[in-house]
Amino acid sequence: MEERRETGAESRAEAEGSQAPAPEAAIQDRLASDFSPLRWSDGAIEILDQTLLPREEKWLRCTEPQQVAEAIRRLSVRGAPAIGVAAAYGLVVAVAQGGAEAFAPAYDLLLATRPTAVNLRWALEQGQQIHDAGPEELETALLAWAQELHRRDAEINRAIGEHSVRLFAPGDRVLTHCNAGALATAGYGTAVGVIRSAWTAGALAAVWVDETRPLLQGARLTAWELQKLEIPFRIVTDNSVGALMSRGHVDKVVVGADRIAANGDVANKIGTYTVAVMAQRHGVPFYVAAPRSTIDPRTATGAEIPIEERDALEVTEVFGTRVAPLEAPALNIAFDVTPAELVAGIITEVGVLEPPYEESIAAALSRP
Repeated sequence: MEERRETGAESRAEAEGSQAPAPEAAIQDRLASDFSPLRWSDGAIEILDQTLLPREEKWLRCTEPQQVAEAIRRLSVRGAPAIGVAAAYGLVVAVAQGGAEAFAPAYDLLLATRPTAVNLRWALEQGQQIHDAGPEELETALLAWAQELHRRDAEINRAIGEHSVRLFAPGDRVLTHCNAGALATAGYGTAVGVIRSAWTAGALAAVWVDETRPLLQGARLTAWELQKLEIPFRIVTDNSVGALMSRGHVDKVVVGADRIAANGDVANKIGTYTVAVMAQRHGVPFYVAAPRSTIDPRTATGAEIPIEERDALEVTEVFGTRVAPLEAPALNIAFDVTPAELVAGIITEVGVLEPPYEESIAAALSRP
């Protein structure tokens, strides 16, 4: 997997004792328009390595499905919609490398990478349909499909943002957890896309950004995006949520999702459930922003959603620095499930779904 570094000025500036320059203006321009953490280039999928943000922008060039799978596992690419698109391109490089017979092993390899995010399976099953149709040029057909999936996701996210604007009022202060922005999708973002749309409409004052332990996706990634978008924000510790709400500093909550069950239960980054409980306690509306592809009608309730557990070292270490006693045991649950009764609305590309979710979700999924 070839690594492409596109910013090196920061480390040079630090060595010289000067302040590092801001990331390239081109990055800010893309974030304001069509920035995506994925790109297809000369027969390979290139993935922005999010484990290094915000300090460094490095693109991983993947020409084999194993490289794509590893990028998904290690969170170089993350967020349910982005994982789905990356997996689609993973099928393309598999067939380009090994022909049609490489499709099935690549499918199984990619499916096993992240069990909670349903967009992964959703995308792979679409790829399977193309394979089973037996096109004469399978690689060409898969690439055309993956690129359309990529384009369509960004379009869907903009529609999610448009449908959300009516939920906000001028001066609203919004809290978000983890990262559900352009970095977690094919472009524009879901929860951060909602924030972008509200800000553009003049219906937003500021954003509270949960740091999101243990890997700090809020502090590293959401803050990075909001800074480039010039949307005012402040980072807070995850356990500040109750204090902020009790002081009347939060008007709305909006988060993304990795899987939504048929009854409206929502799986998202660990800590989301805590935010939802605090929001209910303090009368703060809690919204989930996600495309219909994140809704899994085959999963009846949140109790059936597989919850990933990751390496305990992510808890006992902070980016390679030990913070717990040696050999101290730890449990690293990556996601939690927020019950549907805590969700004020699910913002999708076809509108805002409201309770009873069994009915509104079924109606939304039946639409073309």
